[in-house]
Amino acid sequence: MIRYLTARVASYALMVFVATSLSYVAAVSFLDPRPRLLLRTPRPTPEAVTAQLTANGLDPDAGVLERYARWLAGVVFRFDWGLGPDGTRVNDEFFARALVSGRLVLLATLASIVVGVALGVYAASRQYSWGDRVVTGASYLVSTIPAVVLCLGVQLAGIAVNERAGRRLVHVSGASSPTPPAGAWGGLVDVAQHLALPTIALTLLGHAGYQLLQRSLLLDTIGADHVRAARARGLTRGQAVRRHAVRTSFIPVAQGIAFAIPAIFTGTFVVEQVFAWQGLGVYTLSAITATQDVNAVVAGVAFGGVTFAVGAILADLSVALVDPRVRVH
Repeated sequence: MIRYLTARVASYALMVFVATSLSYVAAVSFLDPRPRLLLRTPRPTPEAVTAQLTANGLDPDAGVLERYARWLAGVVFRFDWGLGPDGTRVNDEFFARALVSGRLVLLATLASIVVGVALGVYAASRQYSWGDRVVTGASYLVSTIPAVVLCLGVQLAGIAVNERAGRRLVHVSGASSPTPPAGAWGGLVDVAQHLALPTIALTLLGHAGYQLLQRSLLLDTIGADHVRAARARGLTRGQAVRRHAVRTSFIPVAQGIAFAIPAIFTGTFVVEQVFAWQGLGVYTLSAITATQDVNAVVAGVAFGGVTFAVGAILADLSVALVDPRVRVH
């Protein structure tokens, strides 16, 4: 088991390194912050802009491999992800925003898995019943709604809840209050009020795939020989499903967790825009479209790769726990 997980961690680490390195080469080749810097007021000279970029380790005239070697040395030996075109440290901006987005992605991922798998088991156990039709139909409906529309709908629902209650139960924008309530309990409540709606939106975006997949796999497994044998030994249908069918059908679902996490991470771009969260999604998108910040873009790719790797390791661990055949490798 430990040897298996160690090998998987090593392989994912290599994958993240390769993906990050390729993204750096691509970013250096296609992103150029000089046009934006030349539009500042008062207008700087091209020479002044080049000197500024060179001082920040972004010399546009240096070769790609030369810049990559300097950047990699900074990351490996000092964990320094470099400077932006305006001289701000990527470490300061990026990791503060990563904490904001990370808690959102973590909560939404766990909620999507739990809700999706639970609804899938419920629907499969009651095939063709009204409960099955409602749950499955709702999942199909949610999967067809554009992310922006769904997030706006959740936001409007939050506003309606606040109006109905006559006070602010949930915050519809921002990741935290400008002046958080005093005390640990007040701060915790404030964080929960800001997290509620974005987490619900991401959970709705992510749970449908789990629910539909779990339902389909469980329906295939219910008729398997080992489940029928369990029924023959005296177990009720519900007991046979819970003890045998669910465990077997969950293996492919667990393997898909790694691929669902990047999708949830991508969904934060939309959620952060709608709910006005100054998180990693907004920061990375601005680095690509506005500031042309090579180092910030690469840090975003690396964070996405690490997120995928963590999800993949959790998926492998889940499979190893429910499938004894994996543990012997």
